[in-house]
Amino acid sequence: MSQSQQDREDPTVGVDDLAAVEQLRGAHDRIRADLGKVIVGQDRVIEELLIALFAGGHCILEGVPGLAKTLMISTLARTLDLTFSRIQFTPDLMPSDITGTEVIQEDKATGSRSFRFLRGPVFANVVLADEINRTPPKTQAALLEAMQERQVTVGGQRHKLDEPFFVLATQNPIEQEGTYPLPEAQQDRFMFKVFVGYPSYEEELAIAEVTAADIAKAQDAIAPVLHAEQVLRLQELVRKVPIARQVVAHALDLVRRTRPGEPEAPEITRQMIRWGAGPRAVQFMVLAAKARAVLHGQYHASVEDIRAAASPVLRHRIVTTYSAEAQGYSPDRIVDELLNLTPPHESALSQDDRLRKVLGS
Repeated sequence: MSQSQQDREDPTVGVDDLAAVEQLRGAHDRIRADLGKVIVGQDRVIEELLIALFAGGHCILEGVPGLAKTLMISTLARTLDLTFSRIQFTPDLMPSDITGTEVIQEDKATGSRSFRFLRGPVFANVVLADEINRTPPKTQAALLEAMQERQVTVGGQRHKLDEPFFVLATQNPIEQEGTYPLPEAQQDRFMFKVFVGYPSYEEELAIAEVTAADIAKAQDAIAPVLHAEQVLRLQELVRKVPIARQVVAHALDLVRRTRPGEPEAPEITRQMIRWGAGPRAVQFMVLAAKARAVLHGQYHASVEDIRAAASPVLRHRIVTTYSAEAQGYSPDRIVDELLNLTPPHESALSQDDRLRKVLGS
């Protein structure tokens, strides 16, 4: 067995890593507090964005206009001292408008000409793909290589993207005319689909009061809580967080029950789902559980973390039937039903061999 395989199968958290867990928990609280100076409410959205970020994943944000999605993302980038880029997706946007292009440059001293690559807006740590469903599939696909390989290829040359790299794509759920829905294969590249809802009465009242103040001044006053190198270090830490095999099995049970062809699929799946989630859903759910655990100062991922990540991981990987749509069964409602039908494995953590060694049992 290679060293890398051994590390994956038996991850351990050392003394330095324990200190890093405490650092991340403290940073999590400070980031939430700083965002609260500019963004009112949206606690769940912010939590899911931070989980995806420290798990190294990308997000789709779906919500109507005016819910401060851009302000939230740009402020988050500021708290982490990350470069931020916003791309407004339109029907006439070309792939080169995202990735960059080569231009001919002439050396005035020698008269020789050569190609020079001009980097596009995708070369940033945090990229906001605003209204990604308003541009044709060819341009949408320009993000695929960047998201998966952390690089872009132009003119046969590969250009590495800056790390960390985080894509946030927004969608408007109410205007569908003239849009190009993301194909399932591309949606599967996103770790989470996050719903941004309307604020409560008290939150909206506070928003109206804050809007009268100087938002730009409040945003400028926000100091970085972490830096890019620290974010990368903490992303590595997340992958080393221990998780019991029974906890992973619970994630697998949930995912397999979304597939109508599986023998363990319940009746609701057979009636309401045409296509279920693939293996990437299990991988993302486990990573999200680890990130959530560390953000809350825990040293191992639990079943509770898996269940908290189920909806944002699964909702865009489930293709419902016409019957489900007619009866008002949304993907979220189906996931809630599956959570109720899938009890966690009993004593999942206590059965983990690594914990037994620590406890001497």
